[in-house]
Amino acid sequence: MILHPGIIALLFAALLVAGMVLYGAYIGAIALARWDLGSSSEGQLALERKTYLLSTLMSHALGLEILSALVFLYTLDDIHAIFAGAMCATGTLNANPVGWWVLVVKIVALFFCAVWITLNRIDQRAEDYPLTRLKYGLLLLLAPLLALETWLLFRYFLGLDPSVITSCCGALFSGSGVAAEVAGLPAFPLMIAFFGGAALYLATGVLSLRLAQPWPRYLLAALAVAMLGIALASVIAFISSYHYALPTHHCPFDLLQADYHYIGYPMYLALFGAIFYGLMVGIAESLRRIASINGPITAAQPRWTLLSMLLLGLFVIIAAWPMVFSDFTLEGYY
Repeated sequence: MILHPGIIALLFAALLVAGMVLYGAYIGAIALARWDLGSSSEGQLALERKTYLLSTLMSHALGLEILSALVFLYTLDDIHAIFAGAMCATGTLNANPVGWWVLVVKIVALFFCAVWITLNRIDQRAEDYPLTRLKYGLLLLLAPLLALETWLLFRYFLGLDPSVITSCCGALFSGSGVAAEVAGLPAFPLMIAFFGGAALYLATGVLSLRLAQPWPRYLLAALAVAMLGIALASVIAFISSYHYALPTHHCPFDLLQADYHYIGYPMYLALFGAIFYGLMVGIAESLRRIASINGPITAAQPRWTLLSMLLLGLFVIIAAWPMVFSDFTLEGYY
């Protein structure tokens, strides 16, 4: 194994988080079977105290999992110089293809963890803890996901061999496969989808703030899922090329490097933050029928909507900056 501080930290954090969440899932299974808030028995009181403490611990553990996603990206880019043929995180991932699965699972876990933490905060504001069963049901789904991530993470880092010559983004996005197909998407139609989708998303956000009906908030959540796919495809197909001022360069990871002012970090944070808050608006709307949390949800939804709109706007500004303020153009590639 490569003895790099980031790798050691990631493996330790993965074991810690997976262990805590597996224990939390065990207590959650007990809570699902025995939870009865109307009971004043000694067992129910003990279960309430245990789940309250556990909820606090889970929030911190899942927060660490979210932070580890950033550390993972940074570490991938930081160790690329060890591998012959690697110029960015793409080469590091290609050095052991298991890394691509780690990346996918981490993105899924990122949203799961953020949703769980938010639902837990809402639940703790109500005296009857109405989301207890939902929280621990989700924890039962999250536990195997994080266990899978831990297993894949160990397989990936233990399988890295510095003597292996790897391929980098040039081979990945110019050859055959899904990545090359996305990179080869026609730029102009995708620009229309990207900017048009962003405008539709912002308009839906305004409607959700102005109208009392639930449909704009459900639509916002649906559009958030669609925008995630469109935005990631756009980064590969044309946004990255504008930032590199090179039409054949489509790598989404080089944006994380110092040569490009680490612009990838605020750009991706803005995108994933916008998608998360948009999803939460729709998820919370389905829970407003519960009287004890209707107030906290009603107060939080406008704030989440505004945050989602602002973050998506920031992502669009960062993405479009070189399109507006540089001489480079993809006009010949439309």
